Amino acid sequence: MPEMIYQRDVYGKALVELGKLNKDITVLDADLSSSTRTNIFAKEFPERFFNMGVAEQNMMATAAGLASCGKVVFVSTFAMFATGRAWDQVRNSVAYNNFNVKIVATHAGITVGPDGSSHQALEDIALMRAIPNMNIIVPCDGPQTRDAVITAANTNGPFYIRLGRPKFNTVENKGEFKLGQAQVLRDGLDATIFSCGYMVNESLIAADNLFKKGINVKVVNMHTIRPLDNKVILDSARTTKGFVVCEEHTVVGGLASSIDEIIAEHHPTKVLRIGIKNRFGQSGEPEQLLKEYNLLSSDIEKAVLSLHS
Repeated sequence: MPEMIYQRDVYGKALVELGKLNKDITVLDADLSSSTRTNIFAKEFPERFFNMGVAEQNMMATAAGLASCGKVVFVSTFAMFATGRAWDQVRNSVAYNNFNVKIVATHAGITVGPDGSSHQALEDIALMRAIPNMNIIVPCDGPQTRDAVITAANTNGPFYIRLGRPKFNTVENKGEFKLGQAQVLRDGLDATIFSCGYMVNESLIAADNLFKKGINVKVVNMHTIRPLDNKVILDSARTTKGFVVCEEHTVVGGLASSIDEIIAEHHPTKVLRIGIKNRFGQSGEPEQLLKEYNLLSSDIEKAVLSLHS
């Protein structure tokens, strides 16, 4: 069985790894360090960690100031607060100046579970995509979280890295992580399933079940939403019989919209979307919510089958 890991545990450990290599690594958190796991860095480097309290807007502005002085700043809180509450400061103070601020937001998506709608960021990718200069990564598991954090630290400019709350299954045989280069996890000609984050594992389960029914699909891990891998999208549009795009996010403005924009301009093909459709979240266990919002592998299977009906 694949190992199940909390992405945020990997994040905290990666920060310590970076902190030992670079004295300019600085970490800010909005009174949630035990949840985001930045407390691991705080224990190792207390002089480079700042708890900004429940003041996310001020935290982003402070991060911009530190970055302007040469620091590489990692900023963490829940995704809802990092992108929604502090959007003005992210846009005007961080991204406008192309500062080295790495926003690593946890507790994204519907799998936040019992915390309910107020804490379930379903629009965060859309909000960050609208901002120029912002790189966006949605890792599919624990090991890829480390890859994303290390890459962000070593790449100039602002980043948004989206992490979940629950443990994620480790996806095997992904290959090397490169910013802006999607990973083809399996090949097929009958359809292409594009996924990011939590939905990658669900897509692989769906692909296995479809194979047993005689349908061979391509599965692509679109871990980077910006810069987007246009080549894999257009190659898939030319060689497979339609797309199913899966995301634990609203279908407006996220991965599906990103792909729609590319194929509409260069190679139109049919696209079905698995995601949150014009709804807010609600309180419930993650498994219940995934079923309620049609985000299970069985829903992906149905979408692929409908392409062939």
